[in-house]
Amino acid sequence: MKKILLAAILATGCLSCSSVSSSSERLIGAPTFPPTRPESVIILRREPRKPHERLGHVFIEPSGTPPVSEIEQAIRVEAARLGADAAVIVLDRTRRIGTVYQGPWWDRRAYPVTGRKIVAVAIRYRGERETG
Repeated sequence: MKKILLAAILATGCLSCSSVSSSSERLIGAPTFPPTRPESVIILRREPRKPHERLGHVFIEPSGTPPVSEIEQAIRVEAARLGADAAVIVLDRTRRIGTVYQGPWWDRRAYPVTGRKIVAVAIRYRGERETG
């Protein structure tokens, strides 16, 4: 009984744990611009019709259930480091990344482990703030 209670407490505690891991990479041959302000970076769901340059990719891996505002802020910060005006979301997928097995070998249970991956393309509009 104590083990079940302890497991329930740990599970409840982990539900409130969430974080957002982020990174970015500049595309080879992409123009270089000074960093922009994260609050000025716009998040788009489709490629804009306005002429633009692709600067690089932003990778976000949230764990737990962080608020959308925290995920969007991470996208803005990484895109701003590349000098972007906007970030276009090109992938937002949750998929199975592993399995956790619990219990003795005669009564083993398998639980899927899923992970979310978000990829955005950092872009800069042509003709605006030409400093690069």
